[in-house]
Amino acid sequence: MASKRLALVVCISCVCFWLLPSETLIAQTKPPVPAPEKVIIDTDIGDDVDDAFAVGLAFASNEVKIIGFTSAWGDTPLRSQMLDRLLCATGRSDIPVATGIITESKTSFSQSAWAKAGIERQHPDAVTFLLDQVKKNPGQITLVSIAPLTNIGAAIDQDAQTFSKLKRVVVMGGSIRKGYDTRASAGPDPQYNIYSDISAARKLFLSGVPIYLMPLDSTIIPLGEVMREQLFTASTPLTDALTLLYQQWSQSYRLVTPTLFDAVPVAYVIRPELCPTTPLFISVDNKGYTREASGPANVQACLRSDTQQFLQFYMSRLLTQRPAGTEECRRKY
Repeated sequence: MASKRLALVVCISCVCFWLLPSETLIAQTKPPVPAPEKVIIDTDIGDDVDDAFAVGLAFASNEVKIIGFTSAWGDTPLRSQMLDRLLCATGRSDIPVATGIITESKTSFSQSAWAKAGIERQHPDAVTFLLDQVKKNPGQITLVSIAPLTNIGAAIDQDAQTFSKLKRVVVMGGSIRKGYDTRASAGPDPQYNIYSDISAARKLFLSGVPIYLMPLDSTIIPLGEVMREQLFTASTPLTDALTLLYQQWSQSYRLVTPTLFDAVPVAYVIRPELCPTTPLFISVDNKGYTREASGPANVQACLRSDTQQFLQFYMSRLLTQRPAGTEECRRKY
């Protein structure tokens, strides 16, 4: 038809309109699909269960391309083994896992039984892996830090110039105006990911890399009973794994309701409007407090989040996306 071959001009009341083929109009109005955000996730998965819930959100979100995981803090080889099993169960064994620096940890590895049942594999060094990926993708990688910052401090020590070529670091860490006791009158607390390695935290805050900080102020989001039951009865490979990990965590810590601290920075990478940020200058004192101070902003800090909005987003992802694996993911006894 002529309408598909030509663009006609029609003037009505001295106003000209272009009459274009419908295919052209659709092409012009359809927004481009952004490329997935390249991320590396540095995690101490296996102690508190929030790391597993955070990793699950990353698996269920096409907006991120996971370049790799680095295990952090404590028994990092076992954490890598746990990550391997979770990747296998969800069909993502293509994602590399690198093992971080082994440290002494006083926190219980609550999900160690599940981790130890996974298949043991060899893994590269986390610090080398991180720096190599940044060299290959300068200015493109978002590092999501949901653990004590030991690997990050070591990477800065080893090659600060390469580390500076990260696109940004999104951190679950710190406590600016509110702490574990969410009453405003209670004030901030030293937060675990910061006080566990104060020296490394200071190196990050002074690194000059763009930092997006998700402190206790905005990350104390409980996953209540109703939503837990929705997840745990969905019976997908991912939610089945999360169910078992939750049970081991609950028994070990004698707690019922998990808090999704570490899921917030992952959500921020995908939907930044869920946690609006404020520019601040933050310093780390000798006790691990993250203090507001005068000076040019070195972080963008999320000081408040909408719990219901976040949970609606989180639940919709884990209940509608169904990553599944086909490999044998357990050790043979």
